[in-house]
Amino acid sequence: MEGRCSVSIILAFAGVLVVQHADAAGGHFEVDDAVVLDPGHCQVETWAARPPDVAGTALHVGPGCRVGPVELGVNADRLPLEGGDTAGLAGPQIKWVVDPIAHRLSIGMAWILAADLRHGGRWGQTGYAVATWWPSETLQVHGNAGADWAPGTGDRTRRLGLGIEWAANDTVSVLAERLVATSQWRSRVGTRINLTDLLSLDLSVSRADNHGVRGFAIGLNRDLPR
Repeated sequence: MEGRCSVSIILAFAGVLVVQHADAAGGHFEVDDAVVLDPGHCQVETWAARPPDVAGTALHVGPGCRVGPVELGVNADRLPLEGGDTAGLAGPQIKWVVDPIAHRLSIGMAWILAADLRHGGRWGQTGYAVATWWPSETLQVHGNAGADWAPGTGDRTRRLGLGIEWAANDTVSVLAERLVATSQWRSRVGTRINLTDLLSLDLSVSRADNHGVRGFAIGLNRDLPR
C-alpha cells in the first residue's frame, strides 16, 4: 500500500519539477511553457506547498542552466505521503524549444527523471510536448500533452494541461491552469510578482477534483546571469 501511495504522490508532483524562466510559467505551476532560459543564464527555484490531496508540506529546490540549445536542471524534493511518511526525490530534467513563429508560437519537449531515495530508489519519469502561443504581448497560452511512468512498475498515465498567463504590468502576472495527471484532475490559480529584475515571488491556491479541498503554495525564483 505504501508503494502505491508513493507512486501516486510522486507522479502528481512530477510536473512541477521543470525549471523555467522567471518571467514565464514554471515554479510550482504544473502546466509547463515552451520557454527556456536565455543563453548565459542559470536559475534556482524554491517553493513550499500544502498539497490539496495529502496532509503535510512539500519542499522543492531546483537549479538549472541554459547549456547550448537546451535547458538542463537538477531537482530535489521532499513530498508528504499518506500516513505521515515522506518521499525524497532527486533527478535530472531537460527541455528543448524551437520557435516556428517568432514571438507568436513556440513548441518543444520536456523530460524529467526522478528517484524516490527513501523508498528503494525506484525511478519514475515524465515526458511531454509543450507549446506556448502569444495572442498578444501580455497574454500567453500554454499547452502540455504527454505521460507519466510510475516508478518500478512502468505503468503509464496520461498528462494533459492548459494554462493561461496574463501580465497586468511589468511587475504582476496572473496565472490559471487545468491539468490531468495520474488520473486526477487539478486546477490552480495564482500570481507572480517580480520583486526585482532577477527575483520573483509566486503565490497560488489549487484544488484536486476528487478531494474537493484546496492546497496552497509559495515560491521564489532567482535568475543568475553567468
